[in-house]
Amino acid sequence: MSNDVRKRSAKIEAIAGCWPMIAALLGGTSAMRDAGKMYLPKWPNEDEGFYKNRLATATLFPAFSRTVEVLSGKPFSRPVSWDEKKVPERIQQMFPDIDQQGTNLHSFLADICEEVMANGICGILVEHPPTEGNLSVAEEKRRGLRPYFAKIGANSLLDFDSQRIDGRETFTMLRFVETVSERDPENEFVVKEIEQVRVLNPGRWRTYRQKINASNVLEWQLHEEGVTSLEKITFVPVYGDKRGFMQSRPPLAQLAFLNIEHWQSRSDQQTILHVARVPILFGRKLGDAPITVGAANAIVSDEDDADLKYVEHTGKAIEAGRTDLRDLEDLMRQIGAELLVIKPGRQTVAQTVADNEAGTCALQRIVGDLTDAANLALQYAAEWIKEKDGGTVTIFRDFGAATLAEASAALLMDMNVANALSNETLFNEMQRRGLIDIELNWADEQARIAKQAPRPGETKTTLTG
Repeated sequence: MSNDVRKRSAKIEAIAGCWPMIAALLGGTSAMRDAGKMYLPKWPNEDEGFYKNRLATATLFPAFSRTVEVLSGKPFSRPVSWDEKKVPERIQQMFPDIDQQGTNLHSFLADICEEVMANGICGILVEHPPTEGNLSVAEEKRRGLRPYFAKIGANSLLDFDSQRIDGRETFTMLRFVETVSERDPENEFVVKEIEQVRVLNPGRWRTYRQKINASNVLEWQLHEEGVTSLEKITFVPVYGDKRGFMQSRPPLAQLAFLNIEHWQSRSDQQTILHVARVPILFGRKLGDAPITVGAANAIVSDEDDADLKYVEHTGKAIEAGRTDLRDLEDLMRQIGAELLVIKPGRQTVAQTVADNEAGTCALQRIVGDLTDAANLALQYAAEWIKEKDGGTVTIFRDFGAATLAEASAALLMDMNVANALSNETLFNEMQRRGLIDIELNWADEQARIAKQAPRPGETKTTLTG
């Protein structure tokens, strides 16, 4: 078997350019130091020992990883919800442990979102354990045989083929690398992490592992294979900045490049500070006698133009470096915030309420794609267990209103006073912006208002009924 089974195809390489840089940034200071000269170049004629010290003291400003964490967490600031009447009960029972590793549906989708925000693409693979013959529902439940979701990260993808079937782009082959844990047969107390490549075709699967061949050379060979009851590849891609089928860019790629620039500039700043903080003692025409510098010592010279002084840095370069770092940090904050900016000329803030409307900012669009992918994954799970419909889930995506909360709240109050907006709608809109506790409801609030004692004097505004 050729070792090509482990290699990335040109199609995957085309979207993988930023992945090593992103992996290093997500890994923090230690990963950036391990990357060495790749992201912190050595200066011309720089001493190797000095460079190693410079690298060992460099620290990363975690702008990229923090922005990914914050933005991907916004959709999951509220629980993932679903209509219990439309999602089959057998599928709802999977939600507390959707991946059979103890991860609930909310947390699983949050992990997918974070991967998409970082690398631009991720996938949900819907799997089902192998079964023998036609088992009853009760028997499958007793054995714990049911569909489950698996996250396929960007760095795991190796290759794919697809073709248009019934008007829809459909996978005909998917190849990715994964790691499985197996106990060492020669030592029961050792668990080995084994890398293997999985190849999926409609109705068929194969795995490949590295083994010693007849020529005593390590190569990738077929390990296991089998068939599936579904004649399709139940894999759903999720996109960050989609450019086509299985083609996407990291939505925060520019932020990643700026974070690398900040890493380099900060190292320069640390170096110049180190040099500037140590003044140089300069002496001229002090004679040949030993010189002792200290508080209780005096230095004498008979030369008229003798001199002894400390030479210190003027500080201009330090201030310039400090300004550059601040400018980079401001720019990185701006790029991260742009994913929450409502784009002009698309939709009004009020329109973002509708569940069926597209989002008006980049993050809303990403969440919309993730929701569609989750719903398709539910449909695949339903097909595995011969249910007609998998139902749908809803992920919070009303960031437009939350971003404009303070400004739009005043506008809504004015509309209510002008009798252009009802009290109930005002209450709901304020609640949607996070200004009123989500647990409150309008009917109860009306009852509380009715019980309130009249306010003394005149109020400044009169709300409409």
